[in-house]
Amino acid sequence: MNKKACIVITGPTAVGKTGMAIALARHFSTDIVSADSRQCYKELNIGVAKPNQEQLALVKHYFINSHSITAEVNAAVFEQYALQAVNEIFQQHDIAVMVGGTGLYIKAFCEGLDEIPAIPPAIRNDINAGYQKGGLAWLQQEVAQQDPDWYTTGETGNPHRLIRALEVKMATGVSIRSFQQGKRPGRNFKIIKILLDLERDELYRQINHRVDDMIGMGLLDEVRRLMPYRHLNALQTVGYTELFAYLDNSITMERAIDLIKQNTRHYAKRQLTWFKKDLSTKCFHPIDFNQITVYLRSLVQ
Repeated sequence: MNKKACIVITGPTAVGKTGMAIALARHFSTDIVSADSRQCYKELNIGVAKPNQEQLALVKHYFINSHSITAEVNAAVFEQYALQAVNEIFQQHDIAVMVGGTGLYIKAFCEGLDEIPAIPPAIRNDINAGYQKGGLAWLQQEVAQQDPDWYTTGETGNPHRLIRALEVKMATGVSIRSFQQGKRPGRNFKIIKILLDLERDELYRQINHRVDDMIGMGLLDEVRRLMPYRHLNALQTVGYTELFAYLDNSITMERAIDLIKQNTRHYAKRQLTWFKKDLSTKCFHPIDFNQITVYLRSLVQ
């Protein structure tokens, strides 16, 4: 039996995943693979709460500053990257640590992805144009009509999931659910999932505090530098889209900050809904380091 194991630390944004991951990686003398769909981009820093230089110096991180915003990065790309990364870690260590809040990336790594045909660029462009014009309400209406099977159970508040469901239906003529029934590849190492969670009021306070810190650290200047790239998928991200609107003189700075906080809270709620559906995940408070290490050692020894 393969004794290798990957500890996967999940949870909502601002809950304290980065600190816990570094502490666990140092405890087990190993490296970290990030599972964040935005921290991989070299050009994004403050707005994606990327680990700082001191933290990156403490533990080797994979999938941090690994790609440009002009590159296409998706769950399939991450699956292959992460599998290669943990196999590299396993050359030197029995344990690897993965941390992040992008549920689909973690699911791809743990379970594999279904084979969905490539989407013609024309279809993708048409959908993106419709979304830019009609917003979330347009997407919801289109998916509800085109793929009611997905719409009744999918993440209908998540534009990326809606776009994906719509483009698959338009490209293949069948629901994306049809591609989610196949047998997926197993992994030849153990996967142990940890969910960090807080009382909702405390989490929301931390989110609001983090946003204020980001603004104080110069997030607006970072967003201003990225204005020429705002059309890229990597920039369709909370913290950036709201400040683009401010720079367009569409909203006030105060309103932009309020929207960042609000949209981040909504994102955290969606993350928790996703992660709590996985019954193989063990939930802990972010300060329960000792309890977590006891639990992990009982599974990896």
